[in-house]
Order: sequence, then structure tokens, then C-alpha cells
Amino acid sequence: MSEIGNSHVRIERDGKRADVIIDRPAKRNAMNEATVADLTAAISEVDEDDDVRAATLLGEGSVFCAGFQLEMMHEKDVDEHDEFHRAFRELLDTIDETTTPVVAGIKGAGIAGGFELTLPADLRVLGAETKYGIIEVNLGIFPHQGSTQRLPRIVGIGKAKELVLTGDYVDPEEAAQCNLVTEVVAEDAVDDRAKELADELTEKAPLGIANALEAFQATFDVPLEDGLSTEHRLAMQVYGTRDRKEGFEAQLERREPEFEGR
Repeated sequence: MSEIGNSHVRIERDGKRADVIIDRPAKRNAMNEATVADLTAAISEVDEDDDVRAATLLGEGSVFCAGFQLEMMHEKDVDEHDEFHRAFRELLDTIDETTTPVVAGIKGAGIAGGFELTLPADLRVLGAETKYGIIEVNLGIFPHQGSTQRLPRIVGIGKAKELVLTGDYVDPEEAAQCNLVTEVVAEDAVDDRAKELADELTEKAPLGIANALEAFQATFDVPLEDGLSTEHRLAMQVYGTRDRKEGFEAQLERREPEFEGR
């Protein structure tokens, strides 16, 4: 076992598999700057290890990831949000571009940033009772770390719009039906099943897997980088608004927000 940087993430190795585990159970594995940095470093370390042929992305305890740490997000100004989201985008790009296949095990909650963290994974295992969704429109913003770009490539533009614009959790069985997740299992079986899938991948031809993943990067005509840049620019426009402040305050105060469109 090895801890990374700020000790918010650890790597456990089992044969040809590496498990990248978010280790902040007291915070429901919510991400702050240190967690994002640790995850980026961990994924890079795993990808550079020739002895690792597949990896999992898991959360310690009963929750995969409850998104970003809300108090941190509420306190940031627009420039600080810009810097943080660029760092998070770097993490997602690192997962997306690795030639080591990644299996995400999503249990308990995979919400907002926690949802978007799973999108670059190659396979996703979801718990049957997990809260899984992108709720940002309820906070006065919109999901802007791949939900308008990566998500439509997975489920189609219509379903992606439904998930983004309603801000509702997606039913696990529906998530499987629309190919958002690979399979749905019992909550207490998520981590084990993710590890099983990763172990299966370790037995496949490593160069075949690596080259297939690289080829998938060339699948779409519209460059993902351009779409992500547009998404980021538009997202930063809403971070300076009154509604963004109201959305976060309402969430912290456990009340319904009152949006005014400004």
C-alpha cells in the first residue's frame, strides 16, 4: 500500500491490479484541492507502472464520492474556481488518456463532481441503491467537467440533456439500460465486482488493451478538447452570479434555493 502526497488517496496493489482509493470517509470522500492533486498523481503513477495492467477507482467506506467539498466551493471567488476546475479537468484528462484500463466502483453516492469523476473511466459498476447524478442546476450552476461533452458520447445527447437539465439522480437500472454504467450490483458488492472486472482485464493482451484505448480517443469528429474548453468558459460565467452564491448557501443551510436569474 502507498499513500499519495496529501494522504487523501492511497494505492493498493494486488497482482497486476492497482486500486486507487479516495480516503476521506469522514467527508464522504468529497474532493478538495489536495484530493484532486492526489488523484491525479495516483492515476499517473499507476499508468507509468509497467507491472499494472488494470486499475480500479474506489472510495473508502460506504460512499464513492459525494462530489466537491461544499464549504470549499462556497468560499471561492471566480478566479479560484477557475484554477480549481482546471486542476480537476487535468485529473479527468489524466484518467481519460491513460492506457491502463480503469474500472470505477460507485457505491453510496456519486454526486456532481463525483459523478463526473466516473465519466472518463472505461467501465463503471454501480450500487443498486447509490445516489448517482449531476445536481449542479440545483446549485445555481451547471455541470461543466464533462457532462456536456463526455456524457453525450456515452448516453447520447437526449439522455445527457435530461440528466443535466433536471438535476435528478438517475435510477441505477436506468443507468444500466442507457449504457451509463456497465452493470448494477448490490451496494456491498460494488468494490469486489469492480476488482473482479479489473482482474479480468489484467489477463487480456496488454498491448491490445492499450492500443484499443488509444484508438478510442480518435472516435469522435469534434475534438473533445475544444468542447471541454467551451464548457469551462461558459461555466466560469455563472460562478460570479448571485444565483451561484444562493445555490450553495441553500445547500449548506438545507433549504430550497430561491433563484433570480442573475
